[in-house]
Amino acid sequence: MLTFSVLFWVMDVCLSIEVHQTPPAALTKLGQHIQMICSHGKTDYTLMQWYQKSPGDQALKRIGHVYYSNIEQEKPFEKHFKITGDMSGETAKNGSLSITDLKTEHTAVYYCAASYAH
Repeated sequence: MLTFSVLFWVMDVCLSIEVHQTPPAALTKLGQHIQMICSHGKTDYTLMQWYQKSPGDQALKRIGHVYYSNIEQEKPFEKHFKITGDMSGETAKNGSLSITDLKTEHTAVYYCAASYAH
């Protein structure tokens, strides 16, 4: 029986604050589930976005975002991807990206970006 694995790298993007993502890398089996967490301490940064960069792809694909407690996802990512979080309030911000029923096409580098929304 052949088993395949899906490799993830998680990167953070922000020019003026420190953004933390966990796990920094993961190797999981097909069909499993993974959750990536993004956090930062800038209370007025109320927008958190998630991106995917697949191997061989030059472009980042936008998965979706959390703006205050409003969550929006791009249509191609709705089946296996789920974004959670709440960027409201005066506390540190945390959000997550979960992927269920992992497929080989989910192998990618995933980026979290935090910013002040205008």
